[in-house]
Amino acid sequence: MSDPEALKRAAAERAAEWIRDGMTLGLGTGSTVRHLLDVIAERRAAGEWGGVVGVPTSEDTTGRARRLGIPLATLDERPRVDLTIDGADEVDPELRLIKGLGAALLREKIVAAASRELVIVADESKVVDRLGTKAPLPVEVDPFGAAIQPAFLRSLGADPVLRVRDGAPVVTDGGNLIYDCRFPDGIADPEALEARLALRPGVVETGLFLGMATAVVIAGGGGVRVLRREGAR
Repeated sequence: MSDPEALKRAAAERAAEWIRDGMTLGLGTGSTVRHLLDVIAERRAAGEWGGVVGVPTSEDTTGRARRLGIPLATLDERPRVDLTIDGADEVDPELRLIKGLGAALLREKIVAAASRELVIVADESKVVDRLGTKAPLPVEVDPFGAAIQPAFLRSLGADPVLRVRDGAPVVTDGGNLIYDCRFPDGIADPEALEARLALRPGVVETGLFLGMATAVVIAGGGGVRVLRREGAR
């Protein structure tokens, strides 16, 4: 199995084994989650999972889920989420993650924090020894005063670049901007970096998801494997 989409589909199918009928299910954002939505729609069409209700993490996921006929709710309506299934841009050996290349990191982290379990689906290219060695770290900032943030980010060892698409800054669903931060040698201490960023006025959220993943489903040429956080079910 070497086709990227086939890998994503395989990972999504394996992650779907965590789903039980009646669950409030956090629906992540990104290309792998699109395959998960297809799996959910197929199972519902076959008469299963009629009681599953999704809490989407982005407008993109909301639109796709509605087109597939998947019932949706907000966190106001369903504040306790049984399970969230989402993708990741990097996964390290401690199941720490970088997420946010799909520009949905704020809502993804809010839904993940409300969830009893967080299962990540990824292909083997996302597995790294140290976070930040392949993917940049997205840092979401308030547009007000956004111009003062690059100097601060550089003081932390980052090379920040404002995310732009079609010649204009990318605006998140929450109305914010994103700086993609490259670290020449990766991120040596993700927890310390997250703590520094959390204290910075104007930084809304970061793509570091630390201590949140219950399990990571990884699809590769040798098949699908599951990594579980120590102490997780």
